[in-house]
Amino acid sequence: MLRAWLALLVVVAQAVGNPSAQFDALYESIRDGKIARDAAREKVRELLPLITQDFYARGGKDAPKDAWRFPVEGYAANSIGGTNGSGYLPYGYDWFDGYKSRGHPGHDIFIRDRNQDELDDATGKPVNVLSISSGIVVAYSPEWKADSILRGGRYLYIYDPSQNGIFYYAHQRSLLVKPGDIVSPGQVIATVGRSGRNAAAPRSPTHLHVMFLAIDGGDYPRPRDIYQDLARLGRSAK
Repeated sequence: MLRAWLALLVVVAQAVGNPSAQFDALYESIRDGKIARDAAREKVRELLPLITQDFYARGGKDAPKDAWRFPVEGYAANSIGGTNGSGYLPYGYDWFDGYKSRGHPGHDIFIRDRNQDELDDATGKPVNVLSISSGIVVAYSPEWKADSILRGGRYLYIYDPSQNGIFYYAHQRSLLVKPGDIVSPGQVIATVGRSGRNAAAPRSPTHLHVMFLAIDGGDYPRPRDIYQDLARLGRSAK
């Protein structure tokens, strides 16, 4: 028991003064429905300026859109699900509803994985997830169990101050970054997997789910369709 309390104290001490770690803890409370909406919005409003300050203070650099990268290494625009962005279904989605939120306000990028072993059929290796833009990791879930109710599985949230928004990457096999890490376009941040309540089901082809949340009013992440950006990046991807 004493060891558990000491471990908890270490985690709390590490989060103090680290706004990204605080955001990660906040999102976990939002995700699991353990914090009221108004309190959560106030905390988002408080933390994002601190995260922005931390990003630039530690050498973070803005990335213009012509420096962005397609998020699945070795794949191109034809791997985006749906037709001309039809997979983007934002209706009913609210970030503050946590795991109970509805809709599909993002895009799925599918890999070649017929036997669903989370490996590319041609190479026999995991497929890298690349950061689209620059930013700072603000939330993640490195662990996932098959009986979890979470739809995103092993996920990452990366805040891009220049876009005043958050990129969300879901269903990973493994995560290679953590809250507080600064990333640049094209950096390997994870590998594509099948984690998540629906993504793990046999009916679901292996894919990466990508979403962008624009910060509305300074405290309300709302989905914005980035299909045109993904298609453009995918056309130039190798």
